Amino acid sequence: MKAFVIAIEDHMKSQQVADRCIKSASRFDIKVEKWKATTPHDMPIDKLLTENVNIAGLHETYSRIANCAAAFHSHFSIWKNAVETQEMHMIFEHDAVIINDIPKTIQFDKILSIGAPSYGKFNTPSVLGVGPLVSKGYFPGAHGYIIKPEGAKLLIKQAQEIARPTDVFLNKNTFPWLQEYYPWPVEARDSFTTIQNVNGCYAKHTYGEAYRVEEV
Repeated sequence: MKAFVIAIEDHMKSQQVADRCIKSASRFDIKVEKWKATTPHDMPIDKLLTENVNIAGLHETYSRIANCAAAFHSHFSIWKNAVETQEMHMIFEHDAVIINDIPKTIQFDKILSIGAPSYGKFNTPSVLGVGPLVSKGYFPGAHGYIIKPEGAKLLIKQAQEIARPTDVFLNKNTFPWLQEYYPWPVEARDSFTTIQNVNGCYAKHTYGEAYRVEEV
C-alpha cells in the first residue's frame, strides 16, 4: 500500500505541516510520500472538465470555487493513480497527524475513513475496528482515508455525474458502502485554509488571529 500526503509546492506552511504528517506517520512505521497539490494556478476547473467531471457541485457557499476545484483535483489525481497502478492508497491532507497505529492488514470493502471528525456535530462509533460510516452522513473531513483501486474507479465515475467538496462528495447517499475505522487514528490539526472563504471559516472554525485564509 502506498501512502501520500497532499502538499502545496512553494507554500511554506503547507510544506511544514506536510512534513509534520510524514514525521507523525513514521512513528508508526508508515512511509508517506508528498503528492503535489493542484492549485488555482494550475487551472483546476479546466483539468476537471478535461476529465469530463461535472463541476456544478463545487460552487458552494463556504469555499472559493477555484480553490475548491483544486482541492478536489488533488484527490482525483491520486484516485487516478490508484486505478492506473492497481495499488491501494492511503491519502492524507497536509494538516493530518497520525496519532495511533493503522493496521497494515486492515480489511475493508472499497473506501475507509480513518480520520477523526474535524468540525461540527458527529456520532461516535459503537464498535472498534472497521465498521459502517456512522460519525456523519459523509466523510468527517478528507484528511485521512484508504482507498482500493475499485473504490477509486467508482469515485472517478461518480465525479462525471457530479463533483462536490471532497468530504461531502464521499457521502452515504451516493456510496452506502462507505466505512470508517475507530478509534480514529488520524486527526486534522489546522490553523489555516487554502480552500474556504471567510464564511466557511466562521462556520467550521474560530476565525481570527489563530486561523487564517491563505492565498495560493
